[in-house]
Amino acid sequence: MKRPLLMPSACALAVAFAMPSMVFAADDGAKVERIEVTGSRIKRTDIEGPSPIQSISKDDIANMGFDNLQQLLERMPANGAGAFSTRGNSQDSTANGSASISLRGLGPDATLVLINGRRVAISSFAENVSNSFVDINNIPVSAIERIDILKDGASAIYGSDAIAGVVNIILKKDIEGLEINLGYGEASGTNYDEKTASLVWGTKSDKGSASIIVDYFKNSTLGADELGRFGTANQSPYGGEDFRSSRGFPGYFYVDGVKTIDPSCPPENATSSGSCLFDYGPYNLVIPQAERVGAIGQFEYHFSDDVTGFMELAAQHNTSKAGGAATPLDEDAGLTVPGSHPNNPFGMDIDIGRFRPVDAGPRRWDIESDTMRMVLGLRGTLNDWDWEVSAQKGRQKQVQTGDRSQGWVRVDYLQREIDAGRYNPFGGTFNSPEVIDAITTSLVRQGKSVMTAYEASITGQAFTLADRDVMMAAGVEYREEEISDVPDEQFQQGLIFGTEAVSAAADRNQWAAYMEFSIPVTDNFELQLAGRHDHYSDFGSTTNPKVAFQWGISDDITARGSWSTGFRAPSLAQIGLGPSEESGFFIDTARCETDGVDCEALDYNTVFTGNPDLEPEESKTWNLGVIWAPSQRMDVGFDYFNITQDHKIDRENLDSILQVDCYDQNSTVCTRLAPQPGQTLGPIDQIHSTFVNLSSQEVQGVDVSAHYGLELDNYGDLKFGLEWSYLINFDKDDRDWTGEYKFPRYRWLATSNWTMDNFSANLNISYIGEFEDTPDIDFDGILDFDVYQSRMVDAQVLVDVSGSYRFNDTVKWTVGVNNLLDEEPPFAIGDGNNDLYGYVQSVHNPMGRYIYTKVQVNF
Repeated sequence: MKRPLLMPSACALAVAFAMPSMVFAADDGAKVERIEVTGSRIKRTDIEGPSPIQSISKDDIANMGFDNLQQLLERMPANGAGAFSTRGNSQDSTANGSASISLRGLGPDATLVLINGRRVAISSFAENVSNSFVDINNIPVSAIERIDILKDGASAIYGSDAIAGVVNIILKKDIEGLEINLGYGEASGTNYDEKTASLVWGTKSDKGSASIIVDYFKNSTLGADELGRFGTANQSPYGGEDFRSSRGFPGYFYVDGVKTIDPSCPPENATSSGSCLFDYGPYNLVIPQAERVGAIGQFEYHFSDDVTGFMELAAQHNTSKAGGAATPLDEDAGLTVPGSHPNNPFGMDIDIGRFRPVDAGPRRWDIESDTMRMVLGLRGTLNDWDWEVSAQKGRQKQVQTGDRSQGWVRVDYLQREIDAGRYNPFGGTFNSPEVIDAITTSLVRQGKSVMTAYEASITGQAFTLADRDVMMAAGVEYREEEISDVPDEQFQQGLIFGTEAVSAAADRNQWAAYMEFSIPVTDNFELQLAGRHDHYSDFGSTTNPKVAFQWGISDDITARGSWSTGFRAPSLAQIGLGPSEESGFFIDTARCETDGVDCEALDYNTVFTGNPDLEPEESKTWNLGVIWAPSQRMDVGFDYFNITQDHKIDRENLDSILQVDCYDQNSTVCTRLAPQPGQTLGPIDQIHSTFVNLSSQEVQGVDVSAHYGLELDNYGDLKFGLEWSYLINFDKDDRDWTGEYKFPRYRWLATSNWTMDNFSANLNISYIGEFEDTPDIDFDGILDFDVYQSRMVDAQVLVDVSGSYRFNDTVKWTVGVNNLLDEEPPFAIGDGNNDLYGYVQSVHNPMGRYIYTKVQVNF
């Protein structure tokens, strides 16, 4: 029976092969197929392996109703904190237009993403300044045959980054005929919609096969101004914090050295320390406009019965937008107003403090991403051994641009217009279009990521032990990587303010050798032994083993377990990062305690630089599970997992910087502006930080999978599925994050499917448990959630339904509703950094009810 969503490995691996299969002759002359499963390099004649895998088929993907891979994967319980998407990405994101997955909440850089079992080039724009990841927005949903989620450490098999597991995306092939898909959906109560189209074509013959998939996706903008209370940075009316910016419109000035608020600042926007607050929230793009078009071709040619040539070609062109409020300026811009300015109400030369030229308009980026991938290779058999050699070239280019009409103010141009008396910075004035044109500029940021890889492998029967065949796989790999992220020169010259800018350039090469054995110790006990040695040109070598077993205790019960070590090489961005800037809200405790000012959470800038002396992260993973499958229609799987990650690369601890360096006016780490008269400390100008092998992480939990099928005689078939994940413990930096911010204890997904003749209906329910709010209770920049108890962010239940009807062999029609009950995201005060609008952007989707329809036509 075909299993429903997310089958456990004892059932799922019947289809879980990552590479094309080969056929061998059995002793009786019959043909026996050997397949390669995700999590192993060995081609085998049975279908089960010792590693826990969730498998999501193309039918499961269709039943979920998502045309965006990120939206699909964020419903998976194994996905956790650290994942991000285009949702909430603004001009303050460093990876605009991209999306990732983070297994076990260990971060996207600890999850290895493969396509057809092979690595792909990473994004040229790093996330959160320095985290490397594979942009899953470059993988069209229509091209996916299946997604295997390996929830086990796999560095001994696949190398770096597989600390938390592997997401192996298997593309469709062996296609015959033509299939066309069209889809449209829209979110109720907003102007947001999505349009999709795809063409899938394939042909096969005795000499080979060819398949081509063309995919198109487009979504409109969901603006924060459409979301009511979730579109403002002032959440105090709803029980949250006021995170409006101190870069105001109007702003404040220094008159004769004294901080002085603009007399026109509305009283409700004025703070006790003399800032005029500005609500940037309505200007943000919750889901930015995006358009993606791509094509994938897969080709095979059989030169003989023993040799096959293969080629994969893929090209993807994505465009998207990002944006936020008008340029925020501060004291570091060095702007002044002469006393002779016709609008100067103070009659003397003054300095501009924090100010925002709202009349120049909100800032907007246009992002283009071009990804290309080519794989060429040969595979075959030689004396009952499978062999394969391949070469791969992958490249991603990204360009982020903004023109003069998109709000990009250049401070020297602005100073020129102020000096000439043409630009009025007082009273919240909207200046003329001619003056605005004179103070704005055009920008470009360019990123490039290139990967070249060569692989050679063999797999087959190594020898016989006690009349049992011991299978083996071995291989060598060589890979070159290069990444660059070049901001506009105007950023580097200090002429553009308020946007997080990244500068990075690095390259490396790496070679590896691996070996794996599958040893049938008894008729019902299999032992897997694997080891891999990697050498990197920039940090040295590492060797990682894996030991796993599968034990058929009875016909109904199978036990499995594994232990392995893993590693993650420092990302090229973490090594080669140039001065890169981001901002966040916190209270300047030192100045508040010393001078009694700046006692509210304000936005401050941190500048990061790379560290070429970083060491790799190391990990140990073990898993123990059991599967009970009393029949083909029922199975229950239980797995306990534990991952310990040491030498975790992280940014220097902000807690320490604030406590050690920010009490010193002359610090070169926490730099300050000159103090006001009668004060000891000036306002924070910038905090300087880098990356170190600072922290450790340990996560342990339990996964449960359960599936049941029921025949209803004349009323069709019913299938039920459950994927449930429980977080027992998540320790990071000697702090327990279990149940804390973004780390709920419970996540689960329940699925059901009813088919009868040509009709099919689906009901899916996803659950994200509650977790504690505000990790920094008093927003002083020092995490204190382990000392104080905050409020709880409520659990969320989302209900999705869909139905399909096949009119004939040619036409199938589907309608569905995601978030049927139109649930709002649960309220959250937030973290003062990314979550400023009353909900946790990376965990909860504010879009509301989404209604869609699709048509499939087969020829």
